[in-house]
Amino acid sequence: MKKIQQGFTLIELMIVVAIIGILAAVAIPAYQDYTAKAQASEALTLLGGLKTPVSESVSQIGMTAGCTTANLTALGAVTTGKSVLSIIATPSGAAPAEICTLLATYKGAGFVNSKLIDKTVTFTYTSADGKWACTTNLNVSVAPKVCTVA
Repeated sequence: MKKIQQGFTLIELMIVVAIIGILAAVAIPAYQDYTAKAQASEALTLLGGLKTPVSESVSQIGMTAGCTTANLTALGAVTTGKSVLSIIATPSGAAPAEICTLLATYKGAGFVNSKLIDKTVTFTYTSADGKWACTTNLNVSVAPKVCTVA
């Protein structure tokens, strides 16, 4: 009478464990890049939501009063997030080329991916032409495509 095999051999189990290890070694770095990009997009989302309120405030009450962090708070704007520590508004320049700078700074520790720690994204509004520009000091691999990497 032949004995029927009841389970896997040691070599079969070792092969399965090796395959799982190889897949994990490939997947973990890809996942880290994915989370870094997702966290980087938070600043862009928060800054994008401030474009209209800042533009309207500047046109109604002027650059000096409309482009301030206090004015953003008064408007009820969201200036922090899971990855973003703060957004600061600063006016500069003189008429007719007044400039409003919105600076989003990522958190320095904790939840934030190591590629984002203490990095910034800047939106700049120029009153002369009414256009917004985006710059960042993020690594090119995680920087939003609409921003110029400085």
